[in-house]
Amino acid sequence: MRKMQVQGVHHITLTGADRQSSIDFWEGLLGMPFIFDQPNLDNADEGHLYFDPGDGRLITVFTNESRKPVHDRTPTDPGCVHHLAFNVSMATHRQVVARLDARGIAHSGVKDRGFMDSIYFKDPLGLLIELATYKFEPPRGSSHAEVMIEAHRIRVASGDKAIGEEHLADAIEMIVERSQQSRSEDRRAKNPY
Repeated sequence: MRKMQVQGVHHITLTGADRQSSIDFWEGLLGMPFIFDQPNLDNADEGHLYFDPGDGRLITVFTNESRKPVHDRTPTDPGCVHHLAFNVSMATHRQVVARLDARGIAHSGVKDRGFMDSIYFKDPLGLLIELATYKFEPPRGSSHAEVMIEAHRIRVASGDKAIGEEHLADAIEMIVERSQQSRSEDRRAKNPY
């Protein structure tokens, strides 16, 4: 038996409200450029909108003019999507609360998740959306996932409940030491004063 190795998310397709509400939310609120649209090739009563979430991949939305915004929370039963999380810069994240408040959109406020900060709110049909910003930048040539797995190992070894900033800092130091050479024979921490 062999695996089918995935290499990232190709696209995510959501059931949206009507066309204009969907465009207003995904592009007008979240800033995702509206790339193109066409009919839903499996359902002639629906449109299919395509948006770029910022990484060149796609978020697509099936629309139907009979579906209007309801704002009730979507089901969270097993097998259902709990929420979608999108990355934003720290500069943007610090503006999210004020920008949601200006539109009268209810939200969670900033939630400290140890390795990131998050803000939650709902799309027009009640899907929970998260805007997240990492508290760290991975070392050159490394990924957020690589830092997270090292931070997790450090957290577990320390007996801590969740990844915190100290675990991230130690993980980054470990990755730099592994991936970048130094002429020093002893790279341990020192007190030069």
